[in-house]
Amino acid sequence: MSTEPCLLEFTKMHGAGNDFVVLDGIRDALPPIAPLAARLCDRHFGIGADQLLVVRSSTTADFRMEIYNADGSQVEMCANGIRTFFKYLRDHGHTTQDEIGIETLAGVVRPRWAGPGRVRVQMGRPIFEPAKIPTTLGGGSGQVLGVALDVGGEHLRVSSVSMGNPHAVIFVADPDRAPVERLGPLIENHPAFPNRVNVEFATPVSRRRIRQRTWERGTGETLACGSGACAVAVVSMLEGRVDREVTVELRGGELEIAWPGPESPVFMTGPASEVFTGRIRVGGS
Repeated sequence: MSTEPCLLEFTKMHGAGNDFVVLDGIRDALPPIAPLAARLCDRHFGIGADQLLVVRSSTTADFRMEIYNADGSQVEMCANGIRTFFKYLRDHGHTTQDEIGIETLAGVVRPRWAGPGRVRVQMGRPIFEPAKIPTTLGGGSGQVLGVALDVGGEHLRVSSVSMGNPHAVIFVADPDRAPVERLGPLIENHPAFPNRVNVEFATPVSRRRIRQRTWERGTGETLACGSGACAVAVVSMLEGRVDREVTVELRGGELEIAWPGPESPVFMTGPASEVFTGRIRVGGS
């Protein structure tokens, strides 16, 4: 069934190389987004992005952010997306505040302006209960740290935590040599993770620095994953590998992660940039 064609205005943004298409549902009347998300994110036949973000009004916070993966699935949270979303709101006249609340499917997240092109986000407390991550690893109780998982003929030790979305953290000798493209999709879709999972391959290189690559659920490998950086930092801190403030080095840039203690939220600080704006024709037969 065809629909009337229309021109969608969009803004292309990125946070540490994790790139996004932003649509403004407050300024513009938008068609149904879910059927369009995969096409808009397609790097050959669309605009190209890791994820699609939609600006909406909210009854529980200042604004609401809808998040769609490159495969068209809607997800709970994206930390790099929150930073770029906040910059978009400031740059395009929706707010002049230095700190706001943004409603997501994972709850309300509070980004704060941290200077030109930088945003600090209060990410909330990490979630360790297996049923809430969700994962069947760990036997249903306690923290899931260094649990055995057999995948693709390899015996792995996996830690799992939720930062509003599920993560599996694997420590490796060298992220650059890790079999991310082979093991990433196998772990993402493993039965131990009923909602699928984001997969991080990480190496602490000092008490204050971690190197990381991410296989992102519904997208594939991305140049950065903010919630993944938080998950890796939290697991590294719990295992005593790093201090409570670390820099996570990703392929697209660096993020600063701080977790003062078990009862504290995690804080993430990093860059956000606008790349270009444009219009794309959608709809029609």
